[in-house]
Amino acid sequence: MAHCSTVLSQIVQIFPRHEFQALANKHHAGQKFRSFSRWSQFVALLTAQLSGRDSLRDIVENMSAQASKLYHLGVKPFSRATLSRANEQQPHKMYEALFLRLLNRCQSLAPRNKAFKLKGKIYLLDASLVDLTLSLFPWAQYRKSKGAAKLHIGLDADGYLPAFVNMTAGKEHEINIARELKWPKGSYIVFDRGYTDYSWYQELTEDGVFFVTRLKTNAVTTPGPLRRGRKSPGVLRDQQIKLKGVDGTYRKVRYLDEETDITYEFLTNELDLPAATVAQLYKERWQIELFFKWIKQNLRVKSFLGTSYNAVMTQLWIALCAYLVLAFLKFQSKLRHSMQQILRLLQLNLFERRDFMGLFKPPELKNTIDNNQLALI
Repeated sequence: MAHCSTVLSQIVQIFPRHEFQALANKHHAGQKFRSFSRWSQFVALLTAQLSGRDSLRDIVENMSAQASKLYHLGVKPFSRATLSRANEQQPHKMYEALFLRLLNRCQSLAPRNKAFKLKGKIYLLDASLVDLTLSLFPWAQYRKSKGAAKLHIGLDADGYLPAFVNMTAGKEHEINIARELKWPKGSYIVFDRGYTDYSWYQELTEDGVFFVTRLKTNAVTTPGPLRRGRKSPGVLRDQQIKLKGVDGTYRKVRYLDEETDITYEFLTNELDLPAATVAQLYKERWQIELFFKWIKQNLRVKSFLGTSYNAVMTQLWIALCAYLVLAFLKFQSKLRHSMQQILRLLQLNLFERRDFMGLFKPPELKNTIDNNQLALI
């Protein structure tokens, strides 16, 4: 039987050690480590994400039990206090940089979104709250007696990868973060009415960025000419409009969803896109809702191992790195399994010595029936 390293060992090979160490040297605070390292911290927290560990004690005991299978990875035993101190004090910016490098590799393998034939990239923008105890996370002020963090994501529609990520206190409005993002010229941004800001719409238009959103019911608009041509099924009205206090021409598309029998009014600055495609783009926004639901159900982004902003961000970035690892394995190996199926198989076999691809092959069925018994006499 051929020798195989553990499944975990095969996974972390995605991260070249020399690149990782260069980032560790760049993003370091305080004195040098003696026996612990940023690599040990990363392997421990990545393992916690992939195996579903919820506490520092759980992580340390799990790693100690598998010490003989981790030695060749360069990970030595460590205590809860050591891991906790690293999470609190070592800059989370290192894992943000690591995430961006892995994101570039994933984007080069990600399948193109075949539902749309557009020249520009499509990004789905949204934010989601993560409830926190205000007494333990005082920086996460949301309401007078409630704490929360807000996770801001810009999801690339090609492969559904988190291309833009930020985390703030819960009271931070989404539009403040959206204004800081630099979108590629010619790209399409899809977001809900929570991002309504006419001056931002104008900035996007001036930057050559297209957007699709829903128009508020109390919006003050000046109607313009109707778009000519045959309307697609579901399109009730397609009209150019002016927004109050904003320069430029925009477009309102009224659309009837036959499945729900609900009428929507979409707003866009793309004057040449078919009305049905405008509606289809906004429907695609549902994918970011599914993304938030997936990471909250399958990764550790609701309970945290530390209370400081740095500790929370460290755990968040490593959780997103774990998501990219799953996506990278799926794209590179061209697996037909869902992300959840891949994660479940990894959880059961993370420390097993077997070929990674062998996890996803169906078991071979041995034929125990004598073919001669089936012959007709």
